Amino acid sequence: MTEALIQASSLTKHYPVPKQGLFEKQHVLRAVDGISFHIAEGEIFGLVGESGCGKSTTGQLLVQLVKQTQGDILYRGRPIGGLSGSEMKSLRRDIQIVFQDPYSSLNPKKTIGWTLEEPLIIHRVGDKLTRRRIVSETLEQVGLDPDYASRYPHELSGGQKQRVGIAAALVLSPKFIVIDEAVSALDVSVQSQILNLLKELQQKRGLTYLFISHDLNVVEYISDRVGVMYLGKMVEIFEAGEAGAEPLHPYTRALFSSIPDVKKRKERTTLQGEVPSPIHPPSGCAFHPRCPLATNVCRNVVPELRRVGPGREVSCHLYEEANDKP
Repeated sequence: MTEALIQASSLTKHYPVPKQGLFEKQHVLRAVDGISFHIAEGEIFGLVGESGCGKSTTGQLLVQLVKQTQGDILYRGRPIGGLSGSEMKSLRRDIQIVFQDPYSSLNPKKTIGWTLEEPLIIHRVGDKLTRRRIVSETLEQVGLDPDYASRYPHELSGGQKQRVGIAAALVLSPKFIVIDEAVSALDVSVQSQILNLLKELQQKRGLTYLFISHDLNVVEYISDRVGVMYLGKMVEIFEAGEAGAEPLHPYTRALFSSIPDVKKRKERTTLQGEVPSPIHPPSGCAFHPRCPLATNVCRNVVPELRRVGPGREVSCHLYEEANDKP
């Protein structure tokens, strides 16, 4: 997995904040603030961080549900930010998204069969019999009987609705899928079933995922590599599993210290204070107001995300200084 299927370069999304007074300065909310990363073909890239850090906005940018303020997104080396309507429609067959809430992502007035067949009609895939066959096969692949095509969303459990959401993303045979908190609203037992289903589909179909979650255990379980976001920035990227088990960034260490480990006793790092406002972010390193190791350089200079080893990137002055010493 060396060739990038999708790549973000200095990706930025700022939202203007309405002025409260006539003479107030115009501010922006920095939802995503200049992040760069790539996802290799056939890879599951996990994206983790606290609520409001920009994870979901990043996923929406990659599938172009929202347009970037600055930066580039490349799919198979081709920029997709300025595509025409017809070009974007064609790309939709390759790039899909599974949303967080299985309860609101389905039309309550339409059958499951209608929901799954509609994208095939829009993209003019086959005749009616061919489309019905694709719908039946896709339902079976997500663990549902083809008879579910005649049911309505209110007749399904939460786990079944999420399986339908996954089927809707699969029906056009995409290459890349953004999975945005797709198990967070489900019971723990159902979560494991959906995670195993996603892994199985990824292997069978050769899919590439951006898997977004706030649950570190889930991200570690399903991902090949993990990206950690804080206040709109990417602070660390590392390989999941034991080979990349020791995080380098103080924020990542604090996050992963909270994961229970029955094999060994870990000292838990408690983060102090609240996440700063993305409208008024701190100078220098965005994490420095909550970092017990912060120095003057952290408060004044923005650290760059840089490669420090195979599959390892980190944005931290402290690590850079230690790494640069002879």
